[in-house]
Amino acid sequence: MRKIIFVTGNPHKVREAAGILSPLGITVEQNNCGYPELQEEELEPIAAFGAEWASKKLNCEVMVDDSGLFIEALGGFPGPYSAYVFDTLGNKKILKLMEDETNRSAIFRCVIGYCRPGEKARVFTGEVAGEIAKNIRGSAGFGYDPIYEVDGVTFGEMDEYGKNKLSHRYRALVKFAEWLKRSINIV
Repeated sequence: MRKIIFVTGNPHKVREAAGILSPLGITVEQNNCGYPELQEEELEPIAAFGAEWASKKLNCEVMVDDSGLFIEALGGFPGPYSAYVFDTLGNKKILKLMEDETNRSAIFRCVIGYCRPGEKARVFTGEVAGEIAKNIRGSAGFGYDPIYEVDGVTFGEMDEYGKNKLSHRYRALVKFAEWLKRSINIV
């Protein structure tokens, strides 16, 4: 079987990727070596740089994931800084920032960066439109899941299977899998 290393500290992401890529005969293994993150306004250059860096360091095929929550009323904040903002402020303070906002529209975006040693990275973007809930609901998932609502239900209220079938990461992984399927004979 072909193996791709997923450079992430999050085992949930690895399980989700493995479920989508294993039917293609691809094993996904986790490596938590990390990678330097560029300070950019968009996720694509961050994921591309991370994939190229990790592929060179590990000398193998790798994938990385860079995700962000883009809240319209906050000018796209926290965007590419979502992990740092979550660790610093958490969901309660995000809800406090949003308490007087009527426009609660937001987009969760994920970019999968993929790279083989010595090559340029390819990126695959997925997104899901939703809203910031008025309060924390549900205990499933991680990060912003309990405040990110799609069709009246937060990701935190969905089971893993339900969330994974419509999430931004799922959509990016499906694009990646479709590209792998088309290119499997040439790699």
